[in-house]
Amino acid sequence: MLPPVIAGVDGSAESLAAAQWAAREALRRDRPLRLFHAWNWHPRQEDGEEATAARRHLARRSLRAAQERIRRTCPDVRLDPDVQVEGPATAALLKAGADADLLVLGSRGLSGFTGFLVGSVALGVVARATGPVVLVRAGEEAADEHLPDAGGAASTDTGYRDVVVGVDVEDPCDEVIEFAFEEARTRGTRLRAVHAWQQPSPVGLGPGDLGLMGAPERAGEWLGYLSAVLQVWRDKYPGVEVAETVTEGRPQSVLVRAASGASLLVVGRHTTERPAGPRTGPVTHAAIHHVGCPVAVVPHA
Repeated sequence: MLPPVIAGVDGSAESLAAAQWAAREALRRDRPLRLFHAWNWHPRQEDGEEATAARRHLARRSLRAAQERIRRTCPDVRLDPDVQVEGPATAALLKAGADADLLVLGSRGLSGFTGFLVGSVALGVVARATGPVVLVRAGEEAADEHLPDAGGAASTDTGYRDVVVGVDVEDPCDEVIEFAFEEARTRGTRLRAVHAWQQPSPVGLGPGDLGLMGAPERAGEWLGYLSAVLQVWRDKYPGVEVAETVTEGRPQSVLVRAASGASLLVVGRHTTERPAGPRTGPVTHAAIHHVGCPVAVVPHA
């Protein structure tokens, strides 16, 4: 059996948006969709049969609402039997995600420039998952993945917006790049690969180092490195148009700006254990809190 796309559902607006995005992604991947609910997404103190019955009822209601929405908006998707479990939500989702093709969760949008509120469950899953996790903001619609029509209106009849991937040419990650190429391929859209570089400190620079060049020359060198990193993937995916961009600046800021107007942003997360335990790095942290489009976090060694 093909591994499913799994969407975490808790009845919230963001989880409904995530479930609908997951349904569209399941169709693109030709995978079944499985809806997943953990009873204590928001743990409470009360126990006993009445509390358990109430949680079961809320679980069924949340799953039914997601199923009905998906059947209206994405009727062709194959729905696996949904799953309900009781226990810590983060642990339950991590276990479910280990056997999934993709795990999709919701994030809640905030007004102004404060970014997106990502709950502790979603953050815990992103920091520990062994497979890719996509975070989808509340309010995400199918038309948001597509270019506007000739009149500037939202439409699902136009082509997809770019998929954007952040690439560190000094430490390129095959898992992240391959995921991004696959996402662009299934959408039939352009992949935009972005690398951010910063002015190096003169301390420790030797003859021939990039730091001795002017900014245009350094940018050209980085672009050459990025092209070299991507060449094997261009050969593997000849049907995917690739645009390469190198920009001077902090990677966090460069990637957030680059993702404006994208259908999906793809970033990586190191799985190497740190003394403080699993966590997201600064670039991934900035992406999942400040990028408006769905964000795919791909773990790698």
